[in-house]
Amino acid sequence: MLLDIYDPLAPPKPIGIDLGTTHSIVAYVPDERPVALTTCDGTPLLPSVVYYGSHEHVVVGQAAQSYKTREPERTVQSVKRFMGRGADDPETTRLGALKFVTPRNEDEARTVRFDFGDRQATPVEVSAEILKSLKKSAVDQLNRVGGVVITVPAYFDDAQRQATRDAGRLAGLEVLRLLNEPTAAALAYGLEKKRDGVFAVYDLGGGTFDVTLLVLDGGVFQVKSTGGDSALGGDDMDRLIAQEMLHAMGCGDPATHTPEVVSLALDAARQAKHRLSEVEEIEVGLPARGGAEVVYRLTRVHFDALIAELLDRTGRACRRALRDADLSKEAIDGVILVGGATRVPRVRSYVKELFGREPLADIDPDLVVAYGAALQAELLAEASDEVLLLDVLPLSLGVETMGGGVDKVLPRNTTIPAGATSVFTTYADNQTGFELHVVQGERELAEDCRSLARFSLKGIPPMPAGLARLEVTFFVDENNLLTVTARELSTGNTQQVEVKPSYGLSDEQIEDMLIDALDHGEEDIERRAIADARVEGQRMLLSTKKSLSEDADLLEADERSRIDDAVLALEAAIAAPKSAALVQGRIDALDDATHAWAGRRMNRAIQQAISGKDLSAVEQSVAHAAGVEAHLQAHQSAGTPAKGSS
Repeated sequence: MLLDIYDPLAPPKPIGIDLGTTHSIVAYVPDERPVALTTCDGTPLLPSVVYYGSHEHVVVGQAAQSYKTREPERTVQSVKRFMGRGADDPETTRLGALKFVTPRNEDEARTVRFDFGDRQATPVEVSAEILKSLKKSAVDQLNRVGGVVITVPAYFDDAQRQATRDAGRLAGLEVLRLLNEPTAAALAYGLEKKRDGVFAVYDLGGGTFDVTLLVLDGGVFQVKSTGGDSALGGDDMDRLIAQEMLHAMGCGDPATHTPEVVSLALDAARQAKHRLSEVEEIEVGLPARGGAEVVYRLTRVHFDALIAELLDRTGRACRRALRDADLSKEAIDGVILVGGATRVPRVRSYVKELFGREPLADIDPDLVVAYGAALQAELLAEASDEVLLLDVLPLSLGVETMGGGVDKVLPRNTTIPAGATSVFTTYADNQTGFELHVVQGERELAEDCRSLARFSLKGIPPMPAGLARLEVTFFVDENNLLTVTARELSTGNTQQVEVKPSYGLSDEQIEDMLIDALDHGEEDIERRAIADARVEGQRMLLSTKKSLSEDADLLEADERSRIDDAVLALEAAIAAPKSAALVQGRIDALDDATHAWAGRRMNRAIQQAISGKDLSAVEQSVAHAAGVEAHLQAHQSAGTPAKGSS
C-alpha cells in the first residue's frame, strides 16, 4: 500500500504522534484521511514501556513489557505521568516498582530521575526512546519524515509541555507544534465527519483526564473552556484493583511490596479491567505468600463501585468546564470519547448520564488523537488556512504585586496564541530595581498560586515612589509556552524570561487549584482587599512622614495633632487589619487630615520651581511639580505596585 511513497524526490511527510501514557501512536495523511502507521510491534498501538538493560541496551514497546515482571525496577511504564515533575513530587510515591535517585542538592531535585542501578534516566530521555521508535517506524514506511505534531493533555502545564518538546528534539524530530489532545480529537471528527456544532471532548487516557468544550463552525475550531486532571486515568483504576489483589495475596502490608509482586499485581489488574469490558465477572489466579495460589473474583458491579470516586472527579471537571463556557449540557451537540479508558462500560454510561446523550465513539478512541495530530501536521506543512485552531489557557497567568496580591495579566480561558501588557510602578522612593514573580492560578494571593518564575530588572534611576513605570508583557505561543518581558519606560531597560519551570503540578494541585478558587472565592477577595489596603496605607504613611520632616512649617496650629492621630489610627489598622474597609477608612481619614496642607505644599513647590526661570524652564518645572503632587498624594499613583528592590 505504501510502495508509491518510496520516491527519493518526494518531500518529507509530516506526521502526528499521540505520545500516550499507556500506548503511543504515529499517523500520517496519505490523501485526505489519516492512517495510523504500524509500529515495531506490528500494530498501530506501541506500548509506552521502555526497558533499560545492562550495557546501554534499551527495549521499547511490547518487547519491553515482558520485562515488567522479570525486571520491574528497570522497566518504565506510564512515564508521561512524570514529565515535568520534581524529585519530591507525590507521583514518585505511588504504587509502583521503580526506584528513584535521591537528590543531593536543589538542582538535582528539579527533575525526577529513575535509578536502574548502573545507569539513570529522566522522563524526557525515556519519552525520547518511545519517540525514536515511532520515528523509525515512520521512516521505514514513508522513507522520509518531515515535521511532527505531538499531542499533550490540555491540562499539561508549562514544565510538562517543555519536557515533551525536549523529548521530541532529543529523538531527532522537528516539533512543529504541541497540540492539545481534545483539540486533536475534535479536529479529526470535524474534518472526517464534516460536523459543526458545540462539542464536549471527554478524554480519559491511561494517566490523564481532559474535558474540553469546543465550537466547530465552518473550519474554525474554538475552544470555549478546558479542564481536567493530569494525574487521573486508567492507571488509577488498575491501582485500585491491584490493591485488592495484593490483599488477597497476603501482601496488604506495603513492607511486603517487592517490585516483582507490585508489577505482577498491576499487570493482572490491567488485564482484569480489560476483560470486564466484555464480561460481567472474572476470576484471576494469583500466587499467595507461602507458595499457594488464591483466586481473586471481581464483578463489574464491584469494579464500578471501585471507580466511582474517580468518575466523580471527572464529573466535577466537566461541570466546571460547562460553567466556564457559560453553557448548559442541553447546548452540547455531541460528546466525543477519547482514550482507552473510555472503553470501560461504566465510563460510557457515566458520560451519558453526565451530558444527557449517548457519546460519540465511531472513531477508534485509541487512534482519534493521533489522527487529529496527523491532520494538523499536514495543514502546517502546507501552510493551509483551511482549519483554524483556537485553544485557550487552562489557568490564569499573572504577576505578584506588593502586598502579595496577583495581577492577572492573561486570565484563564484566554484564546491562544495571546499577549497582554500591564504597567506597574515603584513602591518606595529611590527604588532602583524590580523583582518580578510570575504565577499561575485562580487565587487572589500569590502564596496560594503556583510559582512559575522569578527574575529581576535592575538599573532604574532613583525616583520618587510612583514615578517609574514598568511595562510587563506576557505572550503565550501556540504551544502554550509563556514568555515574559519587562521594560522600564524611562530608561528602556529590558529583561526577558522564557518560563520553563522545573516542577510539574502535584496530583491534587491541578484539580484543587480551581476548586480552591471557587471554595475560597469570597475569603480570597477579602484577603486580597486587606493586602492591597495595607500596601496603600503603608505607602500613605511613608509619604506623610517624609512630608512632615520636610514641610512641617506649613502646618496650622490644630493640623499636626489631627494628622498624628490619623497616622496612629492607620498604623494600628495596618498592624491588625480586621477588614479592608477599616484600613481604607483610616487611609481616607489621613487623606482628609492632610488635604489642605498638601495644597499648601503644592503651591510652595510651584513657586520655588518657577522663581527666576524662563518659560521653557517653567514648563519643565510644572511637569516636575506634577511628580511632586503624585508623591504627595501617594494613594493616587497610577498602576499596581510591583515588588521592588533598592
